[in-house]
Amino acid sequence: MEISIWVSVLSVLLCFFASGSLSIDDFHQAFPIVEPDPGHTKLRLSSEGLGAISRITTPIAAVAVIGPYRSGKSFLLNQLLSLSCYEGFGVGHMRDTKTKGIWVWGTPLEMDIDGVKTSVFYLDTEGFESVGKSNVYDDRIFALATVMSSVLIYNLPETIREADISRLSFAVELAEEFYGRFAFMPYLGQDVAFEPAKLLWLIQRDFLQGKSVKEVVDEALQHVPNTDGNKNIDQVNQIRDSLAIMGDNSTAFSLPQPHLMRTKLCDMKDDELDPTYVKQREQLKKLVASIIRPKIVQGKPLNGKEFVSFLEQILEALNKGEIPSTGSLVEVFNKGILERCLKLYSERIGKIGLPLSEESLQGAHERFREEAMKAFDEQHFGRHHAKQSVIKLDEDIKEVYKNVIMANEYQSAKLCEALYTRCEDKMDQLQVLRLPSMAKFNAGFLQCNQSFEQECVGPSKENYEQRMMKMMGKSRSLFIKEYNHRLFNWLVAFSLVMVVVGRFIIKFILIELAAWVLFIFLETYTRMFWTAESLYYNPVWHFIIATWETLVYSPILDLDRWAIPIGCLLSIWVLYWRCCGRRKHGSRWLLPLYNTHKSGSNRPRSD
Repeated sequence: MEISIWVSVLSVLLCFFASGSLSIDDFHQAFPIVEPDPGHTKLRLSSEGLGAISRITTPIAAVAVIGPYRSGKSFLLNQLLSLSCYEGFGVGHMRDTKTKGIWVWGTPLEMDIDGVKTSVFYLDTEGFESVGKSNVYDDRIFALATVMSSVLIYNLPETIREADISRLSFAVELAEEFYGRFAFMPYLGQDVAFEPAKLLWLIQRDFLQGKSVKEVVDEALQHVPNTDGNKNIDQVNQIRDSLAIMGDNSTAFSLPQPHLMRTKLCDMKDDELDPTYVKQREQLKKLVASIIRPKIVQGKPLNGKEFVSFLEQILEALNKGEIPSTGSLVEVFNKGILERCLKLYSERIGKIGLPLSEESLQGAHERFREEAMKAFDEQHFGRHHAKQSVIKLDEDIKEVYKNVIMANEYQSAKLCEALYTRCEDKMDQLQVLRLPSMAKFNAGFLQCNQSFEQECVGPSKENYEQRMMKMMGKSRSLFIKEYNHRLFNWLVAFSLVMVVVGRFIIKFILIELAAWVLFIFLETYTRMFWTAESLYYNPVWHFIIATWETLVYSPILDLDRWAIPIGCLLSIWVLYWRCCGRRKHGSRWLLPLYNTHKSGSNRPRSD
């Protein structure tokens, strides 16, 4: 008993999952892909139809039928798909419209187009001019079908009216923006934009008064006289003129009524329909098949997922604002290109090493901006409305450039501040030399100036140059003022030291005498002329300075650096000479030395 219950439950579950999988895999039916919102003014996507499209991995083409409500669009699509009314798109015989939004037949026709396997979807659109809808909603349906389809069948009963031509304004504007750009700039390749749908005028009537359908279309597109200057007529005439841009991108075809009993058409087979209609219908199928091309965006055919993404972009643009506009469509499609071009500029200018001079940075900015603008010009969508995108790209580039300018100012200030601080420290070190040297100070002064001039770049250079001039000027004045005073004190101390060395260590009379002469000159001169500053203008002082500079600093020897080591070596040598040298070699000085022996030690005793 329990086993039978479990078997029953298991069978029910299997049936449930099986039925669910069939409902998912059964695409041989119509699905909505775009539905109206509750207010019936804007459009929204439907997941059912998008799932049917996104599963396709091959290139996709779409054939859409548009026209007034109750004009036989759904029946026409069923005829093109060789489907009956009961298995294909729903056909309504009531006063209200049967199709809401845009529907797609879930099973595409597989076609070989120029050697490429292409999946062709057929789209049924909600008829315009029905009760309870706004013109804006009709415009959005028309615009969406125009952009997403490869072939746009404009299904018109009996004749072409002024209102039918007016509705083509969006298609014409698209042609001017996209197809016109492609036609006038073929050297850039198909990757610059996408080609809008080929327009097929389909006029369903029994007779054309002896004229071909092309003659009827051409006649309807001729200028209407406007002697009164009516703005509406002018607008329609402008659309007539603009349709010439589409050129071979449009064609015309006539189709007679299949039967007088229109409400019974769904129950009739081909042998019951008008033979002329059946013949023309087959010719229409061949015509549609001959002009179908895969949907290509920027040189790339779209597969199912890419087509859904493309559709999302279109819907975002068309729902933007109160009315659908080509400008909003161009803006959405140029958004990605704008971002790539801005990224290109940012990467280029981000690789330059900061800081730079203002002229160099401006030159780099102009080069990279021109490169980004050129890339945008080669890839962007649209001709007229793309100007807004160009303006936005230029504004975005200016914002990035402002940030770069700020970064350049910061890096320039940082670098120049470091150089200024380094020179300031260098000047402070030169102020406190153990052995003051004007030559060494001038060499350090020149080195600081040269390094600052070469390494400090950018907008902060001028400001720091002024600070450097003031700082260096003060340092130079202070050094010169202290230089003579310190050198005077050094020479006085030096003369006294040499007196001691010459008398008690080396015992060299001439060294002691020279040291006394130097000491007496320094002391008596300043006493006689009241101040030491007056000494600094004496030629003897200048000679002393020249001698001092030669001894203290030269490119070969910097005595300030080596004074202590040299002094230590001399001290060691003097000690060695005093202790050991005189015992071994005796006194062989050529110049007179002090005699340390007592005068009476060598005399013979007189007693």
